[in-house]
Amino acid sequence: MKVLREANILCPCCMEEHKVQTISTVEHTVFKSVPVDYSAEYCFCDRANEAYANEQQISSNDISMKNAYRKKMGLLTSGQITDIRARYGISQSDLCLLLGWGAKTITRYESHQVQDIAHDTILRKLDSDPEWFLQLLRAGKKSLSAAAYNKYMEAGTTLFEQDHDIYLKSAIMSKYARFIRNSEMNGGKVLSLDAVVDMIHYYANSSMVTGLFRVKLMKLLWYADALSYKRRGHSISGLVYRALPMGAVPVAYESIVDLSTIHCEEIEMGDGTGYKFLPTENKDYHHLTTEDKEILDAVIRQFGKASKNMIVETMHQEDAYTKTAPNDIIRFKYAQTLSIS
Repeated sequence: MKVLREANILCPCCMEEHKVQTISTVEHTVFKSVPVDYSAEYCFCDRANEAYANEQQISSNDISMKNAYRKKMGLLTSGQITDIRARYGISQSDLCLLLGWGAKTITRYESHQVQDIAHDTILRKLDSDPEWFLQLLRAGKKSLSAAAYNKYMEAGTTLFEQDHDIYLKSAIMSKYARFIRNSEMNGGKVLSLDAVVDMIHYYANSSMVTGLFRVKLMKLLWYADALSYKRRGHSISGLVYRALPMGAVPVAYESIVDLSTIHCEEIEMGDGTGYKFLPTENKDYHHLTTEDKEILDAVIRQFGKASKNMIVETMHQEDAYTKTAPNDIIRFKYAQTLSIS
């Protein structure tokens, strides 16, 4: 028995007003033929030397017992179900509507009723798959108010984007796994996607950088990493670059620029669609050192206002490009003869 707190109340046990303790103890019982141990709270009257439960404790003890059963059977607890719903900011009744369940089903599962395995599986899928929630939401749009639909759509989209980034980062890192120990290819640094994002933000936020489309950005990233290697013996980001027709391009660049923290807009151009990278409100650059930013500034001074064609032409004249076979990885050893210092 553990004493949690005590307070002066009118004790229903002895019918006198005095300090009554709230105690916690471990109870043992059998629920649905399964033995369970759970923590329960009671009031304790020391005058009558007797423990009793008030109405609130009776309710919470019942939930505690059923949650102990849920855990033992591998089911979500009532609190976990509440947390899943709270992630989407959706009401109990609206979630039941989207899932096609009875109007009070979620209310019961978040309290005293133990869910069956089928419903538990659905709730777990909802927790792990925001995209599925968005599909349910679109299907049930006509049954919701416009305000509720927009609120749930915003919450679901945010969660989906977060999961999207987790997947993208995992996919990117998997492509870089084979380069981890090859300093000639990674510039002596393990890939830091946080540093890459900060580099892109730094370029996009600079008033000295114009026309920051994809081809130009890829070259600016390479020049910064190469200049860092030339000056310090290691790159800034850990990106690995291939020699493609338009110059240096990072491995998995398509996934990198698709991260939700990188903002760009599609612009229709004469020869197709261009992707222009936009300034952001984030100007902290926590993953860049002072020296990193000095190197980025040097690259900006050299190429910030350069056209795409100019920076591509300059890149094509670098030893790093001329001495690397098409589509091969560019070795950082060539950074020693970089045209900027």
